[in-house]
Amino acid sequence: MSLALILPMSVFALAASISPGPVNLVCLSSGTRYPLAQGLVFVTGATLGFVVLFVAVGLGLYSVLAVAPGVEEALRWSGIAFLLYLSWRLFRDDGRLPQDEARRAPGFLTGALMQWLNPKAWLASASGIGAYTSGSDPDQVLLFAALYLPICWLSLGSWVYAGAFLRRYVRRPAVLVAVNRTLALLLAGSCIYLLLA
Repeated sequence: MSLALILPMSVFALAASISPGPVNLVCLSSGTRYPLAQGLVFVTGATLGFVVLFVAVGLGLYSVLAVAPGVEEALRWSGIAFLLYLSWRLFRDDGRLPQDEARRAPGFLTGALMQWLNPKAWLASASGIGAYTSGSDPDQVLLFAALYLPICWLSLGSWVYAGAFLRRYVRRPAVLVAVNRTLALLLAGSCIYLLLA
């Protein structure tokens, strides 16, 4: 593969991964509320979940969904329901930073599942595959996925680190409640966008 193909793929992967979306907001929230290591577990799940989704779409899953519109619609509504559930949990949070293990951060499986229910991930996969690969060349899809892996992990990880940085300034529960509710409303707002799209 030439640098002429690798560079645009990498730029696309960075733009798609670091731009705000539901998974990024959960990363930011995890960084403000939980130890860094727990947030990075979520990031790892989200990254691997996305890469598996990306490869599946590249190898033909999206065309299968096009033939079965009911499945695509069910995925869309499941994604919206899951995002609204996360929004509700974040909105109801009392703003107290957890001092014990009773309240755990979103984990690896939550991150992976979120990507499969995240319309932004499906759109990034389908548009990236369509723009930068030939549908008949699985090697290009695998190269693109290999580029996405570190770029996505670092991009999502930067949101967790940003949350950890903010954590120093949101030690008071009232401030954290305001931050959580803002993030919850943004997450719910992304659902409204998905309903209208």
